[in-house]
Amino acid sequence: MNKTVKNYFENGCMRCSLGATPECKVHKWKEELIYLRKLIHQTDLKEACKWGVPIYTYNDINVLSLSALKQYCSIGFFKGSLLKDETKLLIKQGPHSQAARLFKFKNVNEIKFIENDILAYIQEAIEIEKAGLQIAFKKEIVPYPIELVECFEKDPILKTAFEALTPGRQRGYLIHFTQAKQSKTRFSRIEKWTPKILNGEGMHDKYTAKNK
Repeated sequence: MNKTVKNYFENGCMRCSLGATPECKVHKWKEELIYLRKLIHQTDLKEACKWGVPIYTYNDINVLSLSALKQYCSIGFFKGSLLKDETKLLIKQGPHSQAARLFKFKNVNEIKFIENDILAYIQEAIEIEKAGLQIAFKKEIVPYPIELVECFEKDPILKTAFEALTPGRQRGYLIHFTQAKQSKTRFSRIEKWTPKILNGEGMHDKYTAKNK
């Protein structure tokens, strides 16, 4: 897995077999990601590399991430549901996402058009951390196997990618994971399919990464 932001822009997150190849999604959205990074650097957030991707923190608390997915690149707010979002610019990661919210972009012009709004949202996210606000999580409507929940806690980027999948793709993975009777088998299945989840693909989509 990638360890630095510099390497992220050069080779990608290195979490799948497409890392350090021309097909890596980071290269597809490199211009947009660099522009977003420059905007974030105008704020008080500190840059770090976690889970292979750029993460921006305030007082060592994760505030937002930069990500490159198959169909878009994004800024993801870890406590996005606490943002007022009066202009309705943020997008829910998935139907069951209670915390994270995203800005999704497909070209630099989309970023430039709402540049001031982006900075305002980031500043609001910083103020949320200064105030020590927390999200009151509700019980998940759709139950996830505990092994998947544990993986999400250790790897928020995996959670982001999973909740960005269509409901049908999510359901396919959940059925496959929960059908395993033993916990170690469920963990093994999650690990096996993580590259495709990160690539925005369902179990039966055409392979673009090697699966065991």
